[in-house]
Amino acid sequence: MELWIIFLRTVLIYFVVFIVMRLMGKREIGKLSIFDLVISIMIAEIAAFIIDDPHMPIMEGILPIVTLVMIQIGIAFLTLKSRTMRVWFDGEPSYLIENGQLNQEEMRKQRYTLDDLMMQLREKSVTRTSDVEFAVLETSGKLSVIEKEKQQNGQPKTGADSPSNAPRIRYEGLPLPLIMDGKVQDDNLEKLGKTRFWLKNELQAKGVNDFKQVFFCTIDHRGRLFLDRKRY
Repeated sequence: MELWIIFLRTVLIYFVVFIVMRLMGKREIGKLSIFDLVISIMIAEIAAFIIDDPHMPIMEGILPIVTLVMIQIGIAFLTLKSRTMRVWFDGEPSYLIENGQLNQEEMRKQRYTLDDLMMQLREKSVTRTSDVEFAVLETSGKLSVIEKEKQQNGQPKTGADSPSNAPRIRYEGLPLPLIMDGKVQDDNLEKLGKTRFWLKNELQAKGVNDFKQVFFCTIDHRGRLFLDRKRY
């Protein structure tokens, strides 16, 4: 009889956990931040306790799982509305290679060894660090690699595609965020050698008078702005 109870509880908890993961969203499958990982481990542990102890009231196990789901959904809603909350819970990407140079301080901070870096570069089919312009350690632990722009006859590209007054961003694969959730990214403006006054003039030329009206704004290597206004 007890075996049947264990069997039925296992089937029930399977569907409970399945529904929970669906409610938590595809973000849980495609990306596990530290917060996501903690929630997932706790749910798995609670589910194991329910199955292992057939005498444990099943609602005493399901209630903590539901509580964790509510916490996860609530935090996800807050991080959707606030970039500060996103940074607090998920952290920020780390540049391990920036402008073709190894960032040793950041590697030490992330406890990321050269062996770790070389292994992930090989997985991206990159064998030489000298070929890499940017290597970004994402909050999920994945390494994003952007290789240096190809040169012709050993000389950098020049001409219409590389105007002398363009911002110092050369790679199409690395647009630089200037505004996120209505908040100006002053650090990125400083990298470009630009000011909020310059950004405001650029936005006004596109019919936007307030930074808070902008949901997302980036600039590419040719100095072109991508602008997405808030719709709510």
